[in-house]
Amino acid sequence: MLALVSVIIPVLNEAREVGTLLPHWRELRQGGAELIVVDGGSTDATEALIEGGGFAVLSAPRGRAGQMNAGAAAATGELLIFLHADTRLPAGALDLVRQALTGPRCWGRFDVELEGGGRRLRLVSRLMNLRSRLSGIATGDQAIFLKRETFKAVGGFPDQPLMEDIELSARLRRRAAPVCLRAKVRTSSRRWRGHGTCRTIVLMWGLRLAYACGVPSTALACFYR
Repeated sequence: MLALVSVIIPVLNEAREVGTLLPHWRELRQGGAELIVVDGGSTDATEALIEGGGFAVLSAPRGRAGQMNAGAAAATGELLIFLHADTRLPAGALDLVRQALTGPRCWGRFDVELEGGGRRLRLVSRLMNLRSRLSGIATGDQAIFLKRETFKAVGGFPDQPLMEDIELSARLRRRAAPVCLRAKVRTSSRRWRGHGTCRTIVLMWGLRLAYACGVPSTALACFYR
């Protein structure tokens, strides 16, 4: 019998994007996934639109880490995938995750491709994947997946407003190296387009360097918004 995969999706004020998200979520559900959508207090029509599209929505206090922990607590699957609302999994993702987590292997992530094309974004995507492969650290954009028991063992996502994915990856890496799948998730490049590629690269690397040097995530969060 195939292991049940729970896909946990935190959302916040995604009303403008819901129409493009629902078809992908339906495909995942039709493929056998358990879909758990967790709203962090949207002030637009996000929740109503998702429920109108046939999905139940859980509520949790605002904050991606807390929302994902709430979704994991409600999940019944043996395997968990944490999927950002603006990210789409590749074809066959559920089976890829099942295969990746056979035996002692306990966590991993996908390669990522930023939507929108263009030479710069393709280069950024390749560098993100290379950095992750070399460091053993994954970001939320790469759709982190892991065994439910492993998620519990490391205490879930840390209760912090930023870098929760980096901190979780560091905890997981101390237990085992990640499975780095070359199949690509496609994620929105809206932040890169909105703030500029070079500026966003400098911001992201600056935040990670500051975090590695001990600057609290609460202090860094104001620079990310």
